[in-house]
Amino acid sequence: MKKEIKLSSELETLPGVGAATLEKLEQAGYRTLLSIAVATTSELMELTGMGSAPVKKLINAARGSVKMDFQTGEEYQEKRAQVKRISTGSKNFDKLMGGGIETGAITEAFGEFGSGKTQLAHVLSVRAQTLEGEKEPTTIFIDTENTFRPERIRQMAKSLGLDEEKTLQNIMIARAYNSDHQMLLAERIDDMITSKKMNVKLIVIDSLTAHFRAEFVGMGTLATRQQKLNRHIHTLLRLADTHNLAVYVTNQVMARPDIMFGDPTQAIGGHIVAHACTYRLYFRKSKKNTRVAKLIDSPGLPDGESSFYVDISGLRDVEV
Repeated sequence: MKKEIKLSSELETLPGVGAATLEKLEQAGYRTLLSIAVATTSELMELTGMGSAPVKKLINAARGSVKMDFQTGEEYQEKRAQVKRISTGSKNFDKLMGGGIETGAITEAFGEFGSGKTQLAHVLSVRAQTLEGEKEPTTIFIDTENTFRPERIRQMAKSLGLDEEKTLQNIMIARAYNSDHQMLLAERIDDMITSKKMNVKLIVIDSLTAHFRAEFVGMGTLATRQQKLNRHIHTLLRLADTHNLAVYVTNQVMARPDIMFGDPTQAIGGHIVAHACTYRLYFRKSKKNTRVAKLIDSPGLPDGESSFYVDISGLRDVEV
């Protein structure tokens, strides 16, 4: 017996949205009028199988039902007042980031293996649960390279005086086996927040580009790869903005042999990733087992760098 689809109280008011269309929209993460209002005609046509004219009518109806006008700088400042910051555990690193990793934004960390990107992912997963005023804050960890280690979470939770079992229970982990699986997992997060009422405050993807890099080889596949990556990262942007949560992604690097002077290290993903991420951090190894995080892009913070080292409890400042 086919399951009866109950229409959403919001989307049922839109023209052309029946049970079948609603199911497709909800499975893809479109559950509010705002999500339809900001969608493109092409993506909804591909998703629903509807023609151009009906989809445009659908989008226009959604836009007419939600407030999408300009707002004053003062009104936007009030919205910015809701932003929170997750501590890295290092005072100098937090200072570099204006207080920590910001909600409502995507923070990218790229660098060579062993530079501390995954360590920070574990630190943030634990420290997100210490945010003030938040009830049962949850972390979503999408693991693409088999890097998540529960024993590391236990160590960090114990050092902060947190319950180890509860800390692990508040981290939802999924292993992504290819780029399509990774994109699907990200699209399901909205349902976890709206339907399952999870208070998700952090999304971690370690790493963002590993599958895309492995699956799309050669210049002939570059356009397809970038289009998929663009769609994926804009899903993350929408989640960060709509639910005021932090997104932390790690990124792989490549060496550019044509760079004669300076550091030849370059992040994977090109301009698609570079422009979409709110904050960009370059991690590198330094002397005596220390690491350096360099802030190379930010909408409102000056460029700078911070040294840290990793111990059993997380990230620590380097004593000068």
